[in-house]
Amino acid sequence: MKPILLLFILNASWQFGLAQLTRFEKSGGLESAPYTEAIDWYRQLAKKSKQIKIMTMGPTDAGYPLHLVLLSADGSFEPRQWKKQKKAIYFILNGIHPGEPDGIDASMMLARDYVKQKIKLPSNVVIAIIPVYNIGGALNRNAYSRVNQNGPLQYGFRGNAQNLDLNRDFTKCDSRNAKSFIEIFQFLQPDVFIDTHVSDGADYQHTMTLITTQYDKLGGELGSWLKNEFEPGIYADMKKKKWDLIPYVDFGNTDFSKGMKMFYETPRYSSGYAALFNTIGFISETHMLKPFKDRVLATYDLLKTLADKTSQNAEAILKMRKKANEGVSAQKQFALSWQCDSSQSVKIEFKGYESDSMMSQATGLMKMYYNHRKPFTRNITFYNSYHPANWIAAPKTYIIKRGYYEVADLMALNGVKMRTLQNDSTMLVTSYQVESYKSYNSPYEKHHKNYNVTIQSRTQSVQFLKGDFMIDLNQPANRFIIEMLEPTGDDSYFSWNFFDAILQQKEGYSDYRWDELAAGVLQKDSTLQQALETRKNKDSLFAKNSTAILDFIYRHSPYFENAFKQYPVYRVER
Repeated sequence: MKPILLLFILNASWQFGLAQLTRFEKSGGLESAPYTEAIDWYRQLAKKSKQIKIMTMGPTDAGYPLHLVLLSADGSFEPRQWKKQKKAIYFILNGIHPGEPDGIDASMMLARDYVKQKIKLPSNVVIAIIPVYNIGGALNRNAYSRVNQNGPLQYGFRGNAQNLDLNRDFTKCDSRNAKSFIEIFQFLQPDVFIDTHVSDGADYQHTMTLITTQYDKLGGELGSWLKNEFEPGIYADMKKKKWDLIPYVDFGNTDFSKGMKMFYETPRYSSGYAALFNTIGFISETHMLKPFKDRVLATYDLLKTLADKTSQNAEAILKMRKKANEGVSAQKQFALSWQCDSSQSVKIEFKGYESDSMMSQATGLMKMYYNHRKPFTRNITFYNSYHPANWIAAPKTYIIKRGYYEVADLMALNGVKMRTLQNDSTMLVTSYQVESYKSYNSPYEKHHKNYNVTIQSRTQSVQFLKGDFMIDLNQPANRFIIEMLEPTGDDSYFSWNFFDAILQQKEGYSDYRWDELAAGVLQKDSTLQQALETRKNKDSLFAKNSTAILDFIYRHSPYFENAFKQYPVYRVER
């Protein structure tokens, strides 16, 4: 080969290699890639290999679309083909909080190393990556909003373009981001999922902590296998890579003298949402005070470990998830909430720092700090089991009044099979009347969330109209359907205020007019007369209050609107 040609080839090869370095690598682990740079970087990478594809997906609140990066050893990028090939789907979500960008940079390097064959891309796994989820937050780039965090030099903001925390939006879907994510999730139907984060809170020695899907929520063979085999394998592999992985440390809710609880992941969170569809989910949490470089490298190793473990267990995962989906389709009883089981625990090794005190230069008063000269290692009790609470029996069918299109649209978005009533019909159903509830005093992610909901159920004949939505409970989405439509669920649509219009009385009366009608109502209803007298005898203040007496009669008369606190979702029982 001629020297000039050889020099040209070597120079081109060097330029290609340089172009594939990330900002993180070029800066020596000090900087994170901005949104537009990350997307352009993936586009350039995709031009060099048939094993990677970048897809433009649905919109976000920022006006930019989400992107989905797919890595497939044989260059197949069609989910139906993956299923035929019995490939497991491993889904990585980055930048839900762009101030926590560790996964953004780790995923770029991982994808590059697979494509350039520095590491082997598993033939039985498709890797799917959302490079940056919260685009609005990523574009709001600064160096100050993560005051507790040690790098990078610049990063994004937690709130998205609506100033929403997207890690609370997976069921209520106030953002376009969440709706587009759900479309991607249902397109992929992933087997293993991870959402990358950086923690906040106390100081300790561990660089990486991990939230794992509650084993009991997955249940059966899949949950048991996750607890006893898959998760321990992840911990062992990370230890070989010199990362002492421990469960997520929720310091705000932990008294170490009493032990530590497994994180309670309701469906508002990414892994809690994934669990509704029998997807094994994780949330990684690197420690905020560790150097950015170490955090990214730990995330890289965890992402690769999950890919390897998914590949090693692909056949078993696919079989167990298939069995779990079939089980959910036929399941008769579902838990709407879970409680930590204090009778079951394990010991874990926690490496922390002793707390100490010193004079504050900011306040001139004494302050608490973690003394790095006093490290400790202790075995602490970790409660890693939950038992179900608030059981509910699955009906044969739910009927949603057709005016609630927003709820029906979200059901369809989540892959729920629905049909519409073809003719006006009267049916015997179980209906719910909301008896009491509490709401948050302050706004929480655009809502005043309802909680401590109590209902009264009754069997009655109800007139339904052509076009009302009917959902049969014979599908893999059953858990999602029940947890969203039962009003006492932790993150149900009722809890997120989708049905709050029923909590406001729409009609009323003028006292002088109702007084005349009320007398006639009492004359015709001896039972109401007796109830009124009983109330007067028990409550002397009530007996002297004409307004209260008129309201009592009104609320127990045929004139009172039956839509008030009447939950507009009905159950057709078996």
